[in-house]
Amino acid sequence: MEQNAEKVPTASKGLLQSEELYQYILETSVYPREPEFLKELRHVTDSHPRARMATSPDAGQLMAMLLKLVNAKKTIELGVFTGYSLLLTALTIPEDGKITALDVNRETFEIGLPVIKKAGVADKIDFIESEALPVLDQLLQNHENEGSFDFAFVDADKINYWNYHERLMKLLKVGGLVVYDNTLRRAGAAPRYGEGSVVMPEALVPEQRKQDRESAIEFNKLIAADPRIQISHASLGDGIAICRRLY
Repeated sequence: MEQNAEKVPTASKGLLQSEELYQYILETSVYPREPEFLKELRHVTDSHPRARMATSPDAGQLMAMLLKLVNAKKTIELGVFTGYSLLLTALTIPEDGKITALDVNRETFEIGLPVIKKAGVADKIDFIESEALPVLDQLLQNHENEGSFDFAFVDADKINYWNYHERLMKLLKVGGLVVYDNTLRRAGAAPRYGEGSVVMPEALVPEQRKQDRESAIEFNKLIAADPRIQISHASLGDGIAICRRLY
């Protein structure tokens, strides 16, 4: 269990409705095994007004296991924010591993950059300040990049998830994994729906969340029907879809 800073129950970032049970999971299984540099970056991010955008630590723990299971060495990340998932990946992959990290906002990345440098893994990261689609298309112009990535993490604009998916299916090797974040969408209201806006009646969804909700619903349908992947939907954070490329 973490020190005093962690003993005050924190609001669940996920769909689990029992705050006590979520805190139990964090304090029993997640925080004791969370690397100190990740812990530091999480605390730095907590003071940001959009801190809830960060990858939840329990989802991060699963990501670290997935990275190890596929022996990931070359990865790509779309949407970085302050870099919790990016640092987690950099700490997990081998010394000669590389991450292509894309985000439209370098300012938030630089919030976590001092911790990343302190951890000694900044040299594994190629950060590109850009929208993701142009960079993905540029990567695909070089045929050597096709099937060369072991792992991808997507936490960017939801409306483009399927566009990202189509490109990542070419960039990932067969057997490689892509993890999509926010696929069940936090609702922020109406607790009977478990915080997942994808199952809420449209009339109850806050106006500012409707487009993301519609994008998530459509994306979930598309990947569920995609024969190129094996899929598992996990209710960590506000939903992550884990997809394994089959061919």
